[in-house]
Amino acid sequence: MKTMDIFDPDTIDLAELQRRYEQFRKRGLKLDMSRGKPESAQLDLSVPMLRIDDGWTGDDFISEDGIDVRNYGDPTGIPEARRLFAELLGVPADQVIVGGNSSINMIHDALTRALLCGPMDGDTPWAKLPRVKFICPVPGYDWHFHMCETLGIEMIPVELGPGGPDMDEVEELAKDPEVKGLICVPMYSNPSGITFSDETVWRLASMKTAAPDFRIIWDNAYCVHHLYEHDRDSLMNIYEACVAAGNPDRVLMFTSTSKITFAGGGVAAMGASPANIARHSALLTYQLVCYDKPNQLRHVRFLPDKAAVEAHMAKHAEIIRPKFEYILGVFEKELSGIGTWSRPKGGYFICYYAPYGCARRIVELCRDAGVTLTPAGSSYPYGIDPKDSTIRIAPTYPPLSELKLVMELFPVAVKIAVAEKYGL
Repeated sequence: MKTMDIFDPDTIDLAELQRRYEQFRKRGLKLDMSRGKPESAQLDLSVPMLRIDDGWTGDDFISEDGIDVRNYGDPTGIPEARRLFAELLGVPADQVIVGGNSSINMIHDALTRALLCGPMDGDTPWAKLPRVKFICPVPGYDWHFHMCETLGIEMIPVELGPGGPDMDEVEELAKDPEVKGLICVPMYSNPSGITFSDETVWRLASMKTAAPDFRIIWDNAYCVHHLYEHDRDSLMNIYEACVAAGNPDRVLMFTSTSKITFAGGGVAAMGASPANIARHSALLTYQLVCYDKPNQLRHVRFLPDKAAVEAHMAKHAEIIRPKFEYILGVFEKELSGIGTWSRPKGGYFICYYAPYGCARRIVELCRDAGVTLTPAGSSYPYGIDPKDSTIRIAPTYPPLSELKLVMELFPVAVKIAVAEKYGL
């Protein structure tokens, strides 16, 4: 992350900035950078998967365990798919449940089961307790926060540093029996781009918790989303750490192919201890008969193992890497000394940290000029960023030509907001 955050007021000419802003606004553009979505060129990479069943006969729809994927059966996923996600999550294949297209849906289901039934047989259902609290590293993923708020889970923000959340604070909070878990994106975090250090992972796995049913929701959405082949982050296997620490049931790990194949038609999975998998499998029995197995089979024939996924993701990186590098180049040129920003090695976001009290105004200025950004504050629980500083930049969806237009406006909006805030 850049460390400069002191700007020279002599570099800001408010009248000139307002002139440039009005010129941009009069173009009447409508550009959307509010979500971290793949662009169409990325989605095109997986179109051959849709044609993979051309000419298939009935025998081609039989999974390894002899189930016709067009019919009922295999509620925890076909063996081939469980094996693929086992490689991605770092657990044995029989400790994986393969679901539908959304890991967010699987996380929501896991939390709902804990609320209604308890994490394990014999545990008090969380919904019967006076309060349920979760630790939320911030800045973090807005959908996690909306989900917790919807389910009535009280959120406690803990600031992220370069190697993860402040673990002294996390360990102190975990002494409260009402604190039942932690939810996070541990690798190329949304939106900061940081990856948890080995020390952080080990402390999460081994820390003492007052709640014996404490759960870590490990949303490893970007586990293979590297921007650079030879310069990438690595993440310690938290399940192995939990086993070594004597807490094998503590973590529920999730990932999906939503940003690998099709965002609207991928496959998701949960990996966990044998006891957790048995618990969730039993509760899943009467929730559904099975997930979309033809889609699972289509995916594993297109991407049969982790090596194939890595090769596929290298193609994604070729498309999105220039966008990240362009934005960072503009920041260096136009905003050096005005705020700070992350330099992620993967994932889908760049975090810009505006000078104190300026984020909402920057987003408002961009919106009024035709550029929609993620709302300021959304990367904090309840939409409250106490410093009004964090802005999530989502480079992937717009083509580079549109991104250049956005980055023509963004530094102007930043400087206007700073000039207004500090009376320059």
